[in-house]
Amino acid sequence: MSFTIFKLFVNTLGKNLPRHPIKSGLTFRFATAMDVATPEKIDSPKDESDEIIRSKNQTRFKKRHMKRQWEELTANKKDDGESEEKKLCEKTAERIKRKKMAMLLGYCGVDYYGMQRNPGVRTIEEDLLKALYETKYITEDDYKNQQNAHFQRSSRTDKGVSAARQVVSMKLPLEINIDDINKKLPECIRIFAVKRVTNKFNSKSKCNARTYSFTLPTYVFEPSLVTIEERKFYRIPAETLDKVNNVLSIYKGTKSYHNFTERKHFQDPSALRYMMSFSVEKVFVHSDMEFAVLLVKGQSFMLHQIRKMVGLMIAVVRGHTDSSTMERAFGKEKVIIPTAPGLGLVLDMVHYDRYDARYKISHDSLTWEAEEEAVQKFKHDFIYPNIVKGEIEDNSMGNWLEKLNLHSYDPSDDVPGEKETENRELDDDDDEDCDDKETNETKEQDVISKSVENVTSNVASNVESEEKSVESKEVV
Repeated sequence: MSFTIFKLFVNTLGKNLPRHPIKSGLTFRFATAMDVATPEKIDSPKDESDEIIRSKNQTRFKKRHMKRQWEELTANKKDDGESEEKKLCEKTAERIKRKKMAMLLGYCGVDYYGMQRNPGVRTIEEDLLKALYETKYITEDDYKNQQNAHFQRSSRTDKGVSAARQVVSMKLPLEINIDDINKKLPECIRIFAVKRVTNKFNSKSKCNARTYSFTLPTYVFEPSLVTIEERKFYRIPAETLDKVNNVLSIYKGTKSYHNFTERKHFQDPSALRYMMSFSVEKVFVHSDMEFAVLLVKGQSFMLHQIRKMVGLMIAVVRGHTDSSTMERAFGKEKVIIPTAPGLGLVLDMVHYDRYDARYKISHDSLTWEAEEEAVQKFKHDFIYPNIVKGEIEDNSMGNWLEKLNLHSYDPSDDVPGEKETENRELDDDDDEDCDDKETNETKEQDVISKSVENVTSNVASNVESEEKSVESKEVV
């Protein structure tokens, strides 16, 4: 009787307990006399992991996968039941040995939206990579994503800005025919030379200095010239040329150029820039109009820095302001500096003096002396004519000089356009090779600050509305 009660208790307990596998080794086995008389084979204890794996193999996904494999296997069989032979790949992959190369090129950027690749618009990089892909010097993957070929530019020139000696680095085959690439390029883009460099060479980080040229008509230095005929036949005298060089020499050295760019303050370390030289290189006559070429060499430049340096220099030479404004511009206070048009700005040369000194024995020099004749010919055939055309037909500097007369150097809300210029976002007209990382960080900080302000205003409005609703309830 006691055994029957115990069995009933165990059955009741088993029904009430949750139906999960009992991990303990304690099991109850009830055997009758017939079970004892006919012993059966006792399986060896099974591992729990085997049960889990076996259950996973029976999932619907596994069954469907096995069914597809079986259908593919039966589809490849012939009538006699034998499988077909493996199909050979029709495309044979040709392995081309590629090494890091430095490419010297020049371009006229008047009809382009800058050097850097930008989907939907015409850029220098897009035409260059397309020509390299058509000549089979880069693969299709390299063309779609230039980072696969370790592509890097020395300076990022923007909309309308030209370059006489731009340098890009990337992995290319050892044997390259430059003429084949130039045939695929438009005439306003020319490749002058390609040289082998070290595997860790980067055209931007290894560049220790850059030289920009700014070409402008010489009549901008004489405020008394008003008519088109007077400006066209004006020739700059020696004393005016000396005055221009004296003003440009003030920029030499290490100074804080926070007033010569955007979103910089006096204590910002990134606003410190070292200018090695700034002077008038030459004066030439084209289409009966005299032009002067200014050369500025520095370690690096910020957004609009060169155009503002030229704009302030012109204002001082013309007498719209004096040298005290330049002293204030390098000080702590905020000074609104006029920005000259970007038509005459050209990336003239990038310097690799440290690289050449270190690898002068094992690698070729990046001074490009043998290509100087081709570079000068390209400048006179494509770059200078477009600058002259823009000045004569569009009167670029003449229109800007009319605004210069009304320019105010003190920050004020009454000055038209100045406040908007200070607060605007970076657009496609940026010309100098500003640091992409600094620009992106500035944008991110602006977005974060704006989002924080929006959240704060929303919270404040919600709190205010809740307080009003509480007050209304209390009144009721």
